[in-house]
Amino acid sequence: MIESPYQGYLYAYPHKTAYRRLTPRPSLADVWAGERRDALFGYVHVPFCEMRCGFCNLFTRSNPAADQVTAYLGRLRAQARAVRDALGQRAGVARLAIGGGTPTYLTAPELLELFEIIGDWGGVPTSVETSPATATPDRLAVLAGHGTTRVSIGVQSFLDAEARAAGRPQRRVEVEAALGAIRDAAVPVLNIDLIYGIDGQTAATWRESLDAALSWRPEELYLYPLYVRPLTGLGRRARTRADWDAARMALYRQAVEVLTEAGYVQLSMRQFRRADVPADDGPDYCCQDDGMVGLGCGARSYTTSLHYSFDYAVTVGEVRAVLDDYLARPDDDFRFAEFGYRLDSAEQRRRWLLKSLLRAEGVPAADYRARFGTSHVGDFPQLGALVERGWLEPGRERLTAEGLAWSDAIGPWLVSGEVRAAMDGFALR
Repeated sequence: MIESPYQGYLYAYPHKTAYRRLTPRPSLADVWAGERRDALFGYVHVPFCEMRCGFCNLFTRSNPAADQVTAYLGRLRAQARAVRDALGQRAGVARLAIGGGTPTYLTAPELLELFEIIGDWGGVPTSVETSPATATPDRLAVLAGHGTTRVSIGVQSFLDAEARAAGRPQRRVEVEAALGAIRDAAVPVLNIDLIYGIDGQTAATWRESLDAALSWRPEELYLYPLYVRPLTGLGRRARTRADWDAARMALYRQAVEVLTEAGYVQLSMRQFRRADVPADDGPDYCCQDDGMVGLGCGARSYTTSLHYSFDYAVTVGEVRAVLDDYLARPDDDFRFAEFGYRLDSAEQRRRWLLKSLLRAEGVPAADYRARFGTSHVGDFPQLGALVERGWLEPGRERLTAEGLAWSDAIGPWLVSGEVRAAMDGFALR
């Protein structure tokens, strides 16, 4: 059924490679007309970084010219106006995330402008991504001054040699200084991202990174298995799949043990939260019923039946082309959805299942029945195969500990044939 535990990270369903140009373009007013809009999840995309990491396949550009950043903020302002008009006065954002890229690539004055553009989206639990090089006191002061409740920093490894091996040259002294600045800013939740499976990484060096992270008592930790994806800096390196799978799985199991002993609760294959931190502290977007509205060139938006965004690319040249297109758009263009995927009732059920099954708490069966009028067990008989493998509890509501370890295989395995065909038909560029 499934051979490798590392097929892919199903952070969204359907994946953006399943999106296609929408013809004719639907107006956002029509797209959102029948949706609940009083407690949306807001996402703002800043597509800039000081460098592009070797493992990165995100939509981002490194070291843009200053005038391009200025132009981007101007277009973001125009898009924000159009989106607010489409959503109407009764719309409200309950949680907000600012991601990228690296939002703190923006200078402190530019971050002030960004929060001014967001406007009435502020004042809610807000998460912002940062990097060791850009988590500076002046930028963090802006974040804290605008009520940021969570800062997530991509450390990846505390060992300089491992960071370089992952295509992210940085020094530990810089990482420690950034973490100190975040703690000094008194943002309530600190999340540290780490990666396992880096070339040369061992159980001992992985433990060194885990211990270094734990010394800061972060409220959250996200642990990511390294993926070598097409068109990325690491994509040219050859590896023996079976050996690499075994190495990553061993490091994952080590981390679960270390973090559990340190007082952290596992919420998914990747997410660990300190046991004394309230479960509702921070904008953790995992609720199957949330609508999401995005601003920015790479942001997605989710309604019940339509997921939409702008175009998607990975390579430097293609990212620049999509970004240039965004910057050249007239204001009126932002009133329409450009690329997307329409979810029929079967895909809505599948998305709901996936967004809950891959969490440690599992599928709330009563909520599923209330939403769809059917049972997730009846709708997805293939879940029986997971029970037989020991990856799903017999009640078919929660993954076992072993099932969580295989989340990156279970998620892709449950992707529908239609979505898989659309993803396979996307030409990466």
